[in-house]
Amino acid sequence: MEVKGVLGTITYEDGWITISKTPVGQRVAPVRLRAADITGTRFKPGSRLTHGYVQFLLPGSLAAGEQGGLAQRGRPPYSDPHSLSIPRKSNAAAEKLVAAVEQARG
Repeated sequence: MEVKGVLGTITYEDGWITISKTPVGQRVAPVRLRAADITGTRFKPGSRLTHGYVQFLLPGSLAAGEQGGLAQRGRPPYSDPHSLSIPRKSNAAAEKLVAAVEQARG
């Protein structure tokens, strides 16, 4: 299962989530999370005017909050390794991915 984000992708396979971001400049390694280790998920659908996001919450770490401003309004910062901004066209795929992760951690 794969969700195409604004600057990267999220894949879910065999109980593992991989968040691969495509930064400008320095190359960042993908982040792998085990679905059983996740304590919660946050999903905000994208709209015509703003991008949404998928964020995974882990024990012992604080979730990055939503930013303000015109370009980043309503989503976590790009530097948050456990989230990815998504466009409106990826809402259905993101909803299915979040449901699969919730069921796996369940």
